[in-house]
Amino acid sequence: MLRAAGVGLGDEVVVPAFGNVEVAEAVTMAGALPVFADIDPATYCLDAAAVEAAVTSRTAAVVVVHRFGRLADIAALHALGQRHGLLVLEQGESEAPYDEMAQRRERAAYLDAKLRGVRTPDDGDGHTYQQYVVRVPGNGRPDRDAFARALRARGIECCVPVKTPVHRLPAFRRCVALPETERASDDTLALPVDASLTKRDMHRTVSACNALGGLLQPAF
Repeated sequence: MLRAAGVGLGDEVVVPAFGNVEVAEAVTMAGALPVFADIDPATYCLDAAAVEAAVTSRTAAVVVVHRFGRLADIAALHALGQRHGLLVLEQGESEAPYDEMAQRRERAAYLDAKLRGVRTPDDGDGHTYQQYVVRVPGNGRPDRDAFARALRARGIECCVPVKTPVHRLPAFRRCVALPETERASDDTLALPVDASLTKRDMHRTVSACNALGGLLQPAF
């Protein structure tokens, strides 16, 4: 899509660092330079103000990635694109069947109501909960990672959604301030909300999280 739009050598493309490396790789394959902008802490998607701050005379495009079933503020980003004459591309996540999505939302609502000691996700803009991502409060990576290990020891499947932001990887290392990206990579954890989970499974998840959460500082 970038090549088809004429994006290439000498151009810059604004992308998120919180997520998969494939987006930055696609920019370099087109011959352009990926420029990283910070995310909105509620959606984990590109923040429009951060994108605006990253725009230069060489900026040709913005690649917006919707994360975890939560949409970016695409209206604000398209408005920014119009102001600066930029191509705005969206990369979404594949949609699940309606019944599966409804069941995930039901499980997410249960977790929202029952979890203590972790920060539950923002449910705005029709969140589909492709991943149910909480924040583990504490002093950063050691606390989140210890929390995840303890959950797994109790049989709760969980994963760190973004272990290393792209701007920290050797091939794309940049001296750029991305505080929300850094914070999210250090304290986010995805809990299971699969449609196959039973009420007993969900109760076990809540019980394990709440028992551990009490050992950390209070939720935000």
